Amino acid sequence: MITILKSVETGLETQNEFSGGSWVSVIDPSPEDISRLHHELGIPTEFLIYPLDLDETARVEKDEGLLLIVLRIPCFQGENVDIPYTTIPLGIILTEKLIITVCRMKIDIVPELLDGRIKRLSTAKRNRFILQILMSTATKYLRYLREINRSVDALEDRLQASMRNQEVLGLLKYEKSLVYFTTALRSNELMLERLQRSQMFKMYPEDEELLEDVLIETRQAIEMTNIANNILASMMDAFASIISNNLNVVMKFLTSVTIVLTIPGIFGALYGMNVRLPLMDHPAAFFMIVAGSVGLMALTALIFVRRNWF
Repeated sequence: MITILKSVETGLETQNEFSGGSWVSVIDPSPEDISRLHHELGIPTEFLIYPLDLDETARVEKDEGLLLIVLRIPCFQGENVDIPYTTIPLGIILTEKLIITVCRMKIDIVPELLDGRIKRLSTAKRNRFILQILMSTATKYLRYLREINRSVDALEDRLQASMRNQEVLGLLKYEKSLVYFTTALRSNELMLERLQRSQMFKMYPEDEELLEDVLIETRQAIEMTNIANNILASMMDAFASIISNNLNVVMKFLTSVTIVLTIPGIFGALYGMNVRLPLMDHPAAFFMIVAGSVGLMALTALIFVRRNWF
């Protein structure tokens, strides 16, 4: 799907034709869309295909006066999937007159650009527009990290009162998300540093400052991800030990109860044999045997209680 947008006084307006100073948003393009962009705008097919590969890493590439920026952006897939938060590539192609973004799926960053939440956004200022996309990406990482921390805290509260594996598996899902975030943010950082060295934003001091802010936000997201990942890994190890210890406590209790309840069975087995036994001719033999077994059960239970086995 191809959407052509251009900044006007009232915001972003949809256009029908490619015109200078426009933004071309390409979401999950068909072969016909790729062919149209290639023939009408002269965009190399490789530049349009690279961002569609979900394993593509963040990088910068130049070819025949065109600039391709590939960055990894965060994506929320839902709470009930194996990896709630993951990353996907977003391609930004800069031509002499246009800005083209290419992505495999609809993302949350593009609507932020469309609904006017970013002030003084102009598709004609191509460098500033690219920096706004980079800043929105870094901000989205920080927002998703806060959501991950809240979800982990909720799972921690549930796990403290549970011995099931469900909560531990929930923590494992978020640990996978943090691993994806760490890898993507580091590749984004390298890409931003290369952009900074290229001095393509040197012409306007405001753009250079905004690029520096993007780098700072990205590095902050990397630090937050590392901290959250270390805390989560330690938490999972701790709760795994707690669950194992709780299981040992339960097994110890059940074993103690089994030993206590075995004592009457031993007396019953002994006096159920068809041989001469003590007290077998005594008129109160039954009550004496029951009293003896109950007394021995009480003594055994007392020993277990003092050893904290009950």
